[in-house]
Amino acid sequence: MDTPHQESLLIDARDLGRRYPSAAGDVVALTGVSFRISRGEFVAVVGASGSGKSTLLHLLGGLDRPSSGELWVAGTNLAALSEQALTQWRARQIGFVFQFFQLLPTLTVLENVMLPMALLGEWPRSSHRSRALALLDQLGVSHTADRLPGTLSGGQQQRVAVARALANEPPLILADEPTGNLDSRNATTLLELLASLAAAGRSVILVTHERHHVPGVQRVLALSDGRLLPSDAT
Repeated sequence: MDTPHQESLLIDARDLGRRYPSAAGDVVALTGVSFRISRGEFVAVVGASGSGKSTLLHLLGGLDRPSSGELWVAGTNLAALSEQALTQWRARQIGFVFQFFQLLPTLTVLENVMLPMALLGEWPRSSHRSRALALLDQLGVSHTADRLPGTLSGGQQQRVAVARALANEPPLILADEPTGNLDSRNATTLLELLASLAAAGRSVILVTHERHHVPGVQRVLALSDGRLLPSDAT
C-alpha cells in the first residue's frame, strides 16, 4: 500500500481488525474498520458498550496494536514502530483526555501539566513552568496551579487534564468519555473547548455513548458490534 501523503490527512485507517484471545476462543473487537480523518476535524465515535469504541481509541493512540489492517497516524505506520519508538511517538503526537481525569493526586496542578514535557524531553527544562502556566491560564485555571487535583471541582480537573494533553503540542487529541463525570454546564463548556482546539488546527476524536448531536462535532463515526456503519466510513 502507498504511504498517505496528503498534507491535510492525519489518520488513515485501512481495514483494521482487533481480536483478543480467550479461553472460549477469540473475541472480535473490531472488524474491517476503514476511515480517514483530516487535520482540524472534530469527530465523534459513538456506539453502545461493547461496540469497539475504546478498542479503536487505544489503536489510534498507540496503546494497542491491530491484529490486521494498517493504521497511519501523522504520517507514521504504527505497526512499523518498536515499543520504545511507539512510546516516544505517542508522547509527541497524542494528547489524552480521560473520563476520570487521571491526574496524579500527589502532584500539584502545575506539576501534572509539566510532567509530559519532562517525559518527552524535547522542551528546555527552564521553559516547563512558564509553558504550563500559560496553558493553565488559557484554560482559565491558572489560579489552581499550586493546588492538588483532589481539591478542585470536576470541571476544573477536566480543564487541567486538557492542559496536560496539550503540553507537548500534539496534533491529535483523543478524548475518552470526557464529559462522563461533569454536569451539563461543564460538559457543554468542555465540548466547546474541544471544538475550539479543532478550529485551531488540531484533530479531536471524542468517544461517547451519546447519539444525539454533540456541539461542535463535524462528523460521526458509528460503531456496532466492532464494525463501522457504512454511511460513516468516509
